Amino acid sequence: MVARRYIDVFETYDRFAEGRRIPEKDWDYVIVPENAKMMKERYDLHFGSNIIPDDPDLIDRLFLAGVDMLLSTGIYNSDLGMVLDLDEDELYEGLKMAPKKLKLGRGKDRVTCKARRGNTLRKPIIQGGPTGAPVSEGIFTSMIQSYAQEPTVDTIVSGVLNTVDGHPATTNTPWEIRATHAEIRYVREATRKAGRPGMCI
Repeated sequence: MVARRYIDVFETYDRFAEGRRIPEKDWDYVIVPENAKMMKERYDLHFGSNIIPDDPDLIDRLFLAGVDMLLSTGIYNSDLGMVLDLDEDELYEGLKMAPKKLKLGRGKDRVTCKARRGNTLRKPIIQGGPTGAPVSEGIFTSMIQSYAQEPTVDTIVSGVLNTVDGHPATTNTPWEIRATHAEIRYVREATRKAGRPGMCI
């Protein structure tokens, strides 16, 4: 199937529902690691001490390994326990249709995220924050503010409140919803205190 158009959430859901059913632990502990190992061998991927490759041939092989991994493994939906498979035409059409740049944030705090190629001198977008790690209520705003006030940080990646109003932010409960609202409010407060209210989160 060739994309040539954007696929909406409804079509995506239907395709997941018609996909392969796989238990999540098999996906996490068998399928992904085994396929990754196979790609490493198939494409002769070795990094040594240089974790950011600058060899053009290795970079090409990494891209091809990524394509092969996606096509042979698929995309997993943990809520449904199903895998959506893509074909090669669909994958490359999707890459062609992908935006070439993204504007993140607003006002003076807006940054533009664009692909960086080769050894470009253009600096990357720097995201700062606890990146999904649990953070206590008492230090949440101050921690985010410490990232936001660093001039090299362009956008914020939030942490997760482990409690809200003293209650555990337990998954699939109303407290999880309240915690999510509180996280957004605290991050906005932190960026405002840092003098960067328009930062992307």
